[in-house]
Amino acid sequence: MTRLLEQTEALKQQGMRRLVVVSGDAEWCLTQARQFMSWLPGDWLWLGDAPQSPLNCAPQAAATLLGREFLHAVFDARDGFHAEALAALTGTLKAGSWLLLLVPRWETWAMQPDTDSLRWSGQPVAIATPHFTRRLQQLILQDDDVALLQQQQPFSLPAIAGNADWQPDDTTQQQALLDQLLESEPGIYVLIAPRGRGKSALAGLLASRWPGEVLITAPAKVSTEVLACFAGDKFMFIAPDRLLSLSPEQRPQHIDWLLIDEAAAIPAPLLHKMVALFPRVLLTTTLQGYEGTGRGFLLKFIASLPGAIPLRLDRPLRWSAGDPLERFVGTALLFEDAEPGISEAPVRYDTPGQQAWQTQPARLEAIYQLLTSAHYRTSPLDLRRMMDAPGMHFSAALQDENVVGAMWLVEEGGLSDAVSDAVWAGVRRPRGNLLAQSLAAHGGFPEAPRLLSRRISRIAVAPGLRRRGTGRELVRQSQQAAAGLDFLSVSFGFTAALWQFWRACGFQLVRLGSKTEASSGCHAAMAILPLSVPGEALADRASRRLARDWPWLRMLIGDEEVRSVMDLLPQQVGVMHDDPDKALDEDDWRELAGFAWAHRPFEASIGALGRLMMQGDGEIPLLQAALSEQLPPTAICQRFALSGRKALLAGWRLEAQRALAALDVPRSEAWRESVTALASAGSR
Repeated sequence: MTRLLEQTEALKQQGMRRLVVVSGDAEWCLTQARQFMSWLPGDWLWLGDAPQSPLNCAPQAAATLLGREFLHAVFDARDGFHAEALAALTGTLKAGSWLLLLVPRWETWAMQPDTDSLRWSGQPVAIATPHFTRRLQQLILQDDDVALLQQQQPFSLPAIAGNADWQPDDTTQQQALLDQLLESEPGIYVLIAPRGRGKSALAGLLASRWPGEVLITAPAKVSTEVLACFAGDKFMFIAPDRLLSLSPEQRPQHIDWLLIDEAAAIPAPLLHKMVALFPRVLLTTTLQGYEGTGRGFLLKFIASLPGAIPLRLDRPLRWSAGDPLERFVGTALLFEDAEPGISEAPVRYDTPGQQAWQTQPARLEAIYQLLTSAHYRTSPLDLRRMMDAPGMHFSAALQDENVVGAMWLVEEGGLSDAVSDAVWAGVRRPRGNLLAQSLAAHGGFPEAPRLLSRRISRIAVAPGLRRRGTGRELVRQSQQAAAGLDFLSVSFGFTAALWQFWRACGFQLVRLGSKTEASSGCHAAMAILPLSVPGEALADRASRRLARDWPWLRMLIGDEEVRSVMDLLPQQVGVMHDDPDKALDEDDWRELAGFAWAHRPFEASIGALGRLMMQGDGEIPLLQAALSEQLPPTAICQRFALSGRKALLAGWRLEAQRALAALDVPRSEAWRESVTALASAGSR
């Protein structure tokens, strides 16, 4: 205890934080944690599913910690290791803090099922995570600043290097930025920095010192504690959705600055709307965030605003440069940027497997870091999935030993007929098989999850090698390595440029979502590259179905770029609409039966429903209001005095049942029995 107290004081003086890994049986680890908590006064935030401290947080709620500060914490990983939560927690600890990491027995840890794997492995039960765990164990043993306390093993705290005393009030970099903002012209300013650099404090100081009115928003008010502290009486908060719901007359008036804290956690479409409302906007965001959106914010949002002015804060304020805890977590979760070195060397290709995390760790780490630098969604959860989820495959483009291109693929398919039909009917959604299931549940093709496929989860090429065919060659290499599969697939935010790339790689567009994704602001598109006769049949059938449905799907999509590209699709796949095909084919009957008597969604069935309406048989006023008059659901509910969307959907289904019966009673009854039996069997 005496040594611990001495080191705690030394850590505080030097602006450091330190990690103690406690490894052993669950109850023994808990006893050690309680001992530490009794010796050292502090907040002792407990992050875990079974809290043992008055101040606690569940791993899945770690986002609520953003912008807050604590002295000492426990990260309980005895049952599962939530990597994003660890990153979030690390960013909240003040200088002089200890972080206790509770883990299973050292010798059995790597083979113990990890409950966190249920979030990312696609498996019905928890699995062991040997690649992640063994790499973490190796880093722990290699780091002289990490203390390892093992059950039935001798223990002593490693010495602390005699660094110079920390100067916690060194805010020169922060002050220079504050002066710049106080004298700024109207515009959009984006402050990007790792955690602990004083972004929220700077935003608060700007609010407090600005002579006019300042409005503050953030994903959650609880995350603005630090900003509110520095803003003082000038703290005026409004939630993003509330701000955007107000009319111009209702909005706060005479606002000079809108400060958006933790901006990367707000969907880009909302940000685009908010930054247009006020003359000056400051967005703060974390480059190395627990959620993996910091880099994406940098890549996507700033690029979409040519006039945005980027700002940087590099010097940490909550702790000193070279802090052992920040360094360890950054290394463990691969937060550090790795710019690939481009040369004139020829490009060669490799397909390392998951075992390469043990045999070629540098190569797999470089693949992950390149993917992270290019994709706004890549996060520590993806690192865990890449390392230990079943069915992961990788391709790399190499110049010498430098990774200059990377592709990550995930095995999908092989589901039974019963499960596939139940997914199509909308009564089952088992874990995994993301795109294959979506083609069944939303695209209307139950054969998709039965076939064997690989989904391209991520692809990235170093900037210096783009538009040289490296990406297409990565696809070709993965295609050659896919012997025995039926197709490759990809899901992407639809833009003309992206679709042009995937089409050049041989993919066929098979689905387009009717709504934009919150994270990208784009419509989700799905495309497949057939590799077998069944794959060819699926691709042809799905692409022709999409083209045939496009006139009806089009009215749900307002994006003119998407419309202009998609308007060419029918001609490209040989489906012409000069004389619209009003007849219902067998696919239409199946789709309509799935909508009428199962749980097929309206948007997925819109083409078949449109063709049903054109038959002219049966009274279908609700469907006509949606498909012919193109009224939104709220207007339809108001006209027909319906209580809401649920009642409207029930009415649509009932009208579809009646219209099918009016067309052909025996055929309708046969389909009803078939779909009802299928849905009943699948739900068991």
